[in-house]
This record gives sequence, structure tokens and C-alpha cells, in this order.
Amino acid sequence: MNVRARALTQTHTPLDAHAMDQALQRRAVSKEEWEKRLAQVKVRKEDMNRLIMNFLVTEGYVDAAERFQQESGTQPEIDLATITDRMTVRRAVQSGNVEDAIYRVNDLNPEILDTNPQLFFHLQQQRLIELIRNQKIQEALEFAQEELAPRGEENKQFLEELERTVALLAFEDTSSCPVGDLLDISQRQRTASELNAAILTSQSHERDPRLPSLLKMLVWVQKELDAKNVIYPRIADLATATLEDPPSL
Repeated sequence: MNVRARALTQTHTPLDAHAMDQALQRRAVSKEEWEKRLAQVKVRKEDMNRLIMNFLVTEGYVDAAERFQQESGTQPEIDLATITDRMTVRRAVQSGNVEDAIYRVNDLNPEILDTNPQLFFHLQQQRLIELIRNQKIQEALEFAQEELAPRGEENKQFLEELERTVALLAFEDTSSCPVGDLLDISQRQRTASELNAAILTSQSHERDPRLPSLLKMLVWVQKELDAKNVIYPRIADLATATLEDPPSL
């Protein structure tokens, strides 16, 4: 991430707080003044490298993580070999092969599903969705009754989700039905992400990469400044982290 973007997310920096407070009291900070203070923030290259490695590992970019390890000497927080297994499980859900994903995750670590009933229900729910998607109506009804209904009786939230899923069977044209979003690819992605996070947790790794959290913090800080009508050089494009010239002071 660009050093400027990183700097804006720091909660404790060697900036001249009094000078910045005075500038903010004027409700205007020039680009030159902003850049001068950003330049005072020292970010270690090792910290930046760890941030990048954390993102690559969490998101499953095993080849990129291996190359980055070789080039930068940054050690990953987990064995990179485990990323391949995790991504195989994730891709199985993303392609609609939920049964294979369940088999593989149990082979990887059976405690993941044993200790996470909500995740297991969502995987079974996704299996039901795939049966409906493939027009296997009778099989879908039997699966819902045998595998999901008993869990719905024990959990009100599960029951509501089951009823919403079964409602797909009432519509011939699911593209315009109220619950048609369950058939969207985004539904598969949500289930795959939930499973991916559970595997990471079982490996004592963070569920989410740190980089997006820092970027969200940057966006939040800028919204706070905007709400206070502060004129400052904001970052509109997070991809480049380029400071825009503020309106005339």
C-alpha cells in the first residue's frame, strides 16, 4: 500500500499535533502542508512487507506469496502448503460442488465443522440451493426434510433460512422471485468466504486480511473530515493513493 495511505491510518505518529490542530481549526490544510507532515511519518519496510504477505496468505495467492517470500525474505505466518488445500476447498464451493468441499474440509480438520454448526448449516443450505439450481426437485425436497429440517427445529434462524430457500421451489421463473438472490454466484461466494474464514481460524490465522481494514479506516477518516467541512487534499483513488489538490484555500 502507498506510504501516504498507510500514514493516514496511523493512530500514533510523530506529527506536530499542535500545528495540525491549528490547521484544522482553520478548516483548511494545503497540499504542501499535508505532504510535509506525511513525510515525517516513518514506516518500516519490514512492516509493509508483512502487510503484503498477510494479504497474499489470507486471500490464498500461494504462488505470489512464495515469490514474495523469496524476493523480500518475509516469512509467512502459516505454512504456505496449507494455502493450496484451503483454496481447493474454497473453489469447490464456488463451483457448486459443496459435497466435495465438506469432504475435503473434514479431511483437513474435522473439528472445523463439528464446532461450527452455523457454518455446517450454511454448507448444507448451499447443497440444497445447488439441487434446486439443477432442477433436482425431488432430491431437494428429501434433502431439506432429512438434513435441514431437524436443524431448523432447533434453531429459529436456521428455520427462517430454510423456509426462504425452499421458497425457490414455488417459482418457475426464479430470476424475478423475491428469493432469487440465493441462486446468484454471490451466494456461493458468501458461503465460500465463511468456510475460508473458519479454516483460517483453525490455523490460528486472522480471518480477514489487514490491508482492507486499513483502507476502510482511511475512508472513514476522510468522511469524518468531510463532515466537519475541512478542506484538505483527499485520496479519491485508493489504487494509486494520489493526493488531490484541495479547493482553493
